[in-house]
Order: sequence, then C-alpha cells, then structure tokens
Amino acid sequence: MHKLLQDKPSETFFLLGNEAIARGAVEAGVAFAATYPGTPSSEISLNLFQISRQSDLYFEYSTNEKVALEVCSAAANCGVRSMCIMKHVGVNVAADALMTLAYVGVKGGLVIISADDPYMFSSQNEQDNRYYGKLSGLPILEPSTIDEARRIVADAFELSESLQLPVIVRTTTRINHSTGEVVFGNIIPPGVDGSFEKDPFNLVTVPAVSRNLHVKLLEKIVRAEEMASSSEYNFIDGEGPFGIIANGVSFNYAKDAVRDLGVGDRVRILRIGFSHPMPAALIGKFLAGCEKVLVVEEGEPYMEEAVRSIAQEAGYTLPIKGKGPDLFSRLFEFDPQLVREKIAVYFGFSYTPPAKPDLSDIPDLPQRPPNLCPGCGHRAVFFAVNKVTEDMEVVKPTDIGCYTLGFLPPLSAGDFLICMGSSTGTAGGFARCANQKVISYIGDSTFFHSGIPGLINAVFNNHDMTLVILDNRTTAMTGHQPHPGVDMDAHGMAGYNRVSIEAVVRGIGVEHVSNVKPYNLKKCMVALREAIGYKGVSVVIARQDCALQIKGTKKAAGRPFTVSDRCKNHRTCINELACPAFYLEDNRVKIDAALCTGCSVCAQVCPEGAIVPVKEKNK
Repeated sequence: MHKLLQDKPSETFFLLGNEAIARGAVEAGVAFAATYPGTPSSEISLNLFQISRQSDLYFEYSTNEKVALEVCSAAANCGVRSMCIMKHVGVNVAADALMTLAYVGVKGGLVIISADDPYMFSSQNEQDNRYYGKLSGLPILEPSTIDEARRIVADAFELSESLQLPVIVRTTTRINHSTGEVVFGNIIPPGVDGSFEKDPFNLVTVPAVSRNLHVKLLEKIVRAEEMASSSEYNFIDGEGPFGIIANGVSFNYAKDAVRDLGVGDRVRILRIGFSHPMPAALIGKFLAGCEKVLVVEEGEPYMEEAVRSIAQEAGYTLPIKGKGPDLFSRLFEFDPQLVREKIAVYFGFSYTPPAKPDLSDIPDLPQRPPNLCPGCGHRAVFFAVNKVTEDMEVVKPTDIGCYTLGFLPPLSAGDFLICMGSSTGTAGGFARCANQKVISYIGDSTFFHSGIPGLINAVFNNHDMTLVILDNRTTAMTGHQPHPGVDMDAHGMAGYNRVSIEAVVRGIGVEHVSNVKPYNLKKCMVALREAIGYKGVSVVIARQDCALQIKGTKKAAGRPFTVSDRCKNHRTCINELACPAFYLEDNRVKIDAALCTGCSVCAQVCPEGAIVPVKEKNK
C-alpha cells in the first residue's frame, strides 16, 4: 500500500512538502486529479499517479495546464472533488479557463495548486501568483509549514464547496521541497460517481449569462473576505507596539527572528495564510495596536499594498514598510539571517550580525554549469546541426525542456526562449524578419503541450524554418512523466492510446518530414542538410530514448568507450561535444566508464578514430 494511503490518523510521518500536499488531498477524499508536470510541483502529481494505481482516484497527465484545469472543472461540476496541479508559469497557460471558471464556479470542491518558484531554481521567471487570486476573484490559501500544507489542502476543499468556487493553494519551492513531520488525519472515502445537472443559464458563459455570474462572483468575494478574517490560517502571535505581517515560510523566519533578537514582548506578528481576499477586518484590528509595521513577504508587495490600502481607509497614519532599497527586495528567496537583519534595522533593535568566517584560504568551488546527461541524444543532434550550418548565419529558437541545457558553448543550441511552445511561434517571426536561416528546437512533450499551434501558423503563413523535434519518449526534465506520444504499453500500463508525432506533423500539412536516429551522425547530418535547404517549413524528428530513463529502467546499454593510444590530443570530443563522461588526466583526454553509456557519438567525432569500445574483460 502506498504510504499516503495508510489510514493511521494521529500518527506522525516524515514527508516531503509535496507528499504532505498529496496526503491532504487524499484525506479530503479527492477523486479526480489532473496535471501537466512542472517543478516544484511534480512530486504531488507523482504520488497521486501512484495512488491512482491502488485506489479509486482518477489521475491523468494532461496535454497542458489549460486542459488539466478544463477536465477538472468538468469533474468538479459533476460534484466530484478534484485537484489540478501545476507550477506557477503553468497558471499562465491555464489562465484563459481560470478567469471564466471563477464566474461559473463548481459544485464539488476544486483545489488548484500553484507552486511558485522564488529564485527560479527551475523556472524562467519568479512571478508571484497571488495576483491571480486578485485577478480572478478566487480565494488563495498559503501554508507556512509542511504539516500545515496537509491541513490547508484538506480545508481548501471544504472552502471550495462552501463558496462554490475553485480555491488556489499557493506554495513556494521551500514548502514543496522541504521535509518535516506530518500528523496524519482521517481519510474521507472519495466520491467517484458524479452527475451533471444541465443549467445553461448559469453554465454557458455567453455575455448575457456572464453578466449575472459576475454579480454572483462579487457576492462570493464578500463572503470570502468575512471568512478570511475569522480563518484559523490568519492569526496574531504575540503582543507589543511593533507589528510584523508575514506569510508562507517568511512567517517562520520572522517568528524565529523575534525570538533570536529577544524582542518577543515588543513585537506582534500577523500571519496571513488565507491571503485572498485579504482579511481586512483582522488587519484593521492588528494595525490599531501598532506604532509601525513591517511586511515580510517574498516576491511582490502584494500584502504590503493591501495593508496600506486598509490602513488608509481606516484613517491610520502609522509607517508601513516592506519592499525598499534598505529593506526587502522583490528578488529571490529570503533566508533567516536576512529577515532577522531587516527586522532589527527597521525597528531599531540591537543586533550584531554573526562574523563571517574567513574563507580566504579555501579555493573557489569549480563551476558546474547545467549540462546534458552522458549519452543524451540531444547532444548528438546539436553537434550535427552545428556541423551542417558551420558556414551559415543561423538563429536557433529553443524551448522549455532538457534541451534548453544545450544553450551554453560549445553546443550553443539556443538563441531565444520565452516559454513552453514558444520555439515554433518565434521561429516564424525570425523567419520573416531576420536575414538568417531559422532552426528551432522543441521536445516531444513540449510539442504536444503548446508547440502544435505555432507549427500550424508556420505552415499557413509559409514561414521558411526548420523545426527539430527532439523525441526522447518521455517528459524528461520534470521526472519522466508520460505524454501523449509515449507507448504506455511498454511501461506495463494498459488503457492508453498513443499519438504519433509524425502523423500530427504531416496532418498539419508539413510536406518535408524526416526521421533520424541521433546516434548515427552521418545519416543525421544528411537529413538535416536536406531539411535546412528546403524552402518553407521542414520538420526533423530525432528519436532517441532518454539516456537517464534507460539507465533507470536498467535497459541494456552499449559498452563504454575509452581513449586509445592513437589520440593526438586534438580534443575535438571535448571542445565540440563536451560530454560529461570526458575528463582530463595528465593533460590527456579520458572517459569515465561509469558515466559513459556507449552511445558512440564521440567515436564518430574523433578525427583519428582513437575512441574505441572497452574490451569485455575490462568492462
């Protein structure tokens, strides 16, 4: 039995934050869940996927976040408790559905997980998704601890059904990927059988209907604000003339800082866990007892602006600060020392920062830039493209996925990137405006997610571009989740269909389509040369299973390679391929047999043919 399915209320377990969130959903009786994987949310989906194999929970990896929210919205309007999971930028993809779903509402509880990523550990931006609550009119809950993440998710379903609105649970990486003690609660059996009651004058959002629905939404927001002011997730801790307002992990940092500074009798803290609508009544009560207030929040001044507005309306004139040159930045994550220092500076508390250790005699750590795995088929494709176009002016839009890691030299396989699926759209713009050949890269999962519309646009407008689809048969970067092009039968999972990338490409109307095996460099370069020389839209599909997945599933791999005495130390292998399996010893190129997958690409690159398979007896 999956550990999160154990019916052991009151027992304590040590869980990852994302596991605690999944457990909270299980305790709430979630019966339907959908996602498009994205760090830092991916482990929530993984656990629910595993749980669905052992329970009545329906779970799916949807084509993208918009589709995931749409299927969940239908399930929730059948009265089935549903959860939709995504990272923060995924909400951008789902926003079209989200904005109007707030009007339509739900019958069964619908919880939307938005996993924000301050410091951009694995993301292209660090947007603050609390503003989606303000934009859509939906409630937002924010946990501060791992155990609270479990409780807040379970309570979010109750809140959703009470207001008949989706509820956003906003986390950050520090909650998702930290571990802590979690006390299990009771499990509500999932209600998997739903039914849909037709009500087109409340559910079909033509203008005449939506006008009425917007009125109802505003009434629900008023109710939600009243609930926020009495919510257990919004509370005042301590007494004193100075006030701190904090949310999420920042509350823990602030609470520890007050203790460490020894000012517990002088500072009160208002923790905001139900952050949209902001609890105006509670905030007003809090401000009435304060001489000055500091708002401690990562990201944007969301709470700071709201608190100032509430203070102005109430006629309070006390200083309220948060973001500023000498206070907190809108950039990156906070840490305990930073919060302690800013609290001391703002309130004038005595504080001596700890002395920094002398590290002058310690050498700098070697740089470890992001890199493709040994044996990755993407590396071979990038090398082949570079060889074919070495005398050409080219621009190479890329996309979100493992292949993004190829943007650094020597592969230099990425000149422009905005978001998921952007490579097919931006390629068209470059094709029209840049006097360069356009070669764009996209992965198989990303192609299904949001790359198809851009390719359709390119065919319709007859853009001159080559799209290279890097098909490694999985969604690799976020943990090897399936997508519509994966053969699920090969993974022992029946009941799925498989969508052919080539059939989709040809169905769109692309006339020049070729398939290549990246490890065969010679044939790969021939196909690429023909595609790049084609006038109009051409597509090259490069198929090679993810090397890391092959290793993880213990499929047979080729013999590792070694550098023989024939090597003239040209270092073409390092300078043009840069596979992590290479290293230098006594100024000579070596191959780490433990890392080498036996792909043989380096052997095809070596000008002397000095790279050969190891002998069986030395394997």
